[in-house]
Amino acid sequence: MAIGLDVPMPPEPQNPEAYDYEKCPFYGQLPVRGQTRSGTVVSTDMAKTVIVEQEYDVFVPKYDRYMKRRSRIPAHVPGVLDELDEGDEVKIAETRPLSKTKSHVVVEKLGGDA
Repeated sequence: MAIGLDVPMPPEPQNPEAYDYEKCPFYGQLPVRGQTRSGTVVSTDMAKTVIVEQEYDVFVPKYDRYMKRRSRIPAHVPGVLDELDEGDEVKIAETRPLSKTKSHVVVEKLGGDA
């Protein structure tokens, strides 16, 4: 619980000289704050980034039913976490802006392909 969340601490980096400590919440100085979300990894095409998709229901009063919506959030993957594949369930946490589109970081892998 080093980052303020109840997540297991991953092992230390293999190569400490080449590791990017600036964007690591576990062994660096990256503060984790705000929301934590869980979702499914839908894209791993970018380096050190995954797209996490979260589905939720929205009530439509006109039709008196719910409709599904989804949000897709780009999240940074620290080097100490295991490789993520499409279909993995992950927990992400909000941080300071890491790039133009990324302001979340993956903090835990919850499960594999469902």
